[in-house]
Amino acid sequence: MADGSALQKFFDPHTTAKGDKRAWVPMKQLETLWLNTGTLCNIECENCYILSSPKNDDLVYLTQDEAKEYLDEAKTMGTREIGITGGEPFMNPHILGIMDDALSAGFELLVLTNAMRPMMRPRIQEALLAIPQDHRDRLTFRVSMDHYTEEHHDAERGKGSFDLAHQGIKWLAENGFRLAIAGRSIWGESEDEARTGYDGMLKGLGVTLDVTDPKQLVIFAEMREQDDPPEITTECWSILNKSPTDIMCSSSRMVVKRKGADEPVVLACTLLAYDERFEMGRTLAEAKRPVSLNHKWCATFCVLGGSSCS
Repeated sequence: MADGSALQKFFDPHTTAKGDKRAWVPMKQLETLWLNTGTLCNIECENCYILSSPKNDDLVYLTQDEAKEYLDEAKTMGTREIGITGGEPFMNPHILGIMDDALSAGFELLVLTNAMRPMMRPRIQEALLAIPQDHRDRLTFRVSMDHYTEEHHDAERGKGSFDLAHQGIKWLAENGFRLAIAGRSIWGESEDEARTGYDGMLKGLGVTLDVTDPKQLVIFAEMREQDDPPEITTECWSILNKSPTDIMCSSSRMVVKRKGADEPVVLACTLLAYDERFEMGRTLAEAKRPVSLNHKWCATFCVLGGSSCS
């Protein structure tokens, strides 16, 4: 893995700062299509990779009709799963229609949420409870809990966030929804320590979750703007004993709509919403092109961190 000057690294899509051949990832199959419902959120986290906040509408609300176009195309491509992310998806006024379209089309549906006030509004709760059981069987809510302690979680998400998220988690569990938790590796503890901590937190809520299952408790590699990871070269695959098909851009894409744009576009990755180098086209067919690992988060989160949003 080549290192180099921070001013030159991750610049050329084909060559690293040291002149090595940069790694690329071909798409093997579009397994997961992510729909970004907009960057507006009810809270503003200390370190949000997509800069969501109550004021940031750089990515505007995706409408039901816009989402449906991509759901239809994904269906023809054999896509298995739809992921919904934001911002906070339950702030989007079209969210219930988008969810219904995805479930009615037969997709597995993964909804990322902070499980706070937007999801807990009576109108939303009523609609979620009305989801038929055959649809619920394909629906998972993944709740963001940055840490299993109130101190660390609220340091990232704001005072009171821990208790409000707990209310949402308990409501989902008590009403029989499939639940997952997303944590972060911020505080230097081992993964075993983190999983033990989350296990205690969930048991305290009366929630049963297999914290040893990385799908039920996802602990993401951390990304910071000041990170300076090594660049990923073609030689890294053998050095790390990994394959390009292990990387999430080999099997997923994300749809966003930028403020002021007439139409949504497809991005290579859920993490890189603002880097236009990773804009892949208007349609999913256009977005099947290989992706250059030409961003530091490709290294930090995906290749070295071994994380995937799906």
